[in-house]
Amino acid sequence: MQPPCWPPFYVTVMTATSEEHAALRIASGRKPFVEPLRLGERLKQIRLANQWTLEDVSQRTGIARSTLSKIENDQVSPTFSVVQKLISGLNIDLPQLFTPPKRERYTMGRRDLTRKGKGQLHPTPTYEHELLGHQLAQKRMIPFKTIVRARSFEEYHQWVRHDGEEFLMVLHGDIMLYTEFYAPLVLAEGDSIYFDSDMGHALVSTSQDDAVVLSVCTRGDLV
Repeated sequence: MQPPCWPPFYVTVMTATSEEHAALRIASGRKPFVEPLRLGERLKQIRLANQWTLEDVSQRTGIARSTLSKIENDQVSPTFSVVQKLISGLNIDLPQLFTPPKRERYTMGRRDLTRKGKGQLHPTPTYEHELLGHQLAQKRMIPFKTIVRARSFEEYHQWVRHDGEEFLMVLHGDIMLYTEFYAPLVLAEGDSIYFDSDMGHALVSTSQDDAVVLSVCTRGDLV
């Protein structure tokens, strides 16, 4: 049997928030593009954290101030020699220079209520997703309630996969969970499973009525 396929993801309305882009990537099984390393941004963060001017960094590293400015603004990519000078002059380790800046801490005490049936709907030929908590920005998790329409493994043309991890619980009915590295697994109402969602997976309803599952996925772009 050929690996199952995730059908095209049909969306009627899509906003430009990173939350929904992440959610749609998960729901459609598409992996996000890997963002390039922003060394210039990291260098500027280190400089400002130490209250150094460009001239200060230039004197410490022997790198021209104009070159440092271009690096910070991503106008040039530093050579290996320049990277070595930065590490030595700023007295830092290589991982410190190449570690992306930490994201700002989120405001505590947030909440987003989703009333029954009021989530954002994203139907596909095999699933009917209802995105929950869709009005809250900067979430670390993407929650879905999904009606599993698929009735056979053959309805997929390739594996569903997305970066991150996923928790799934069957709310109603029974499903067969197909995964890339394991034998098919039957899950009944109340059963749950946690798995790496980069592993190919697909759900099929096996009960008389379409099964309903709750899925909570981590955002791969925040890992």
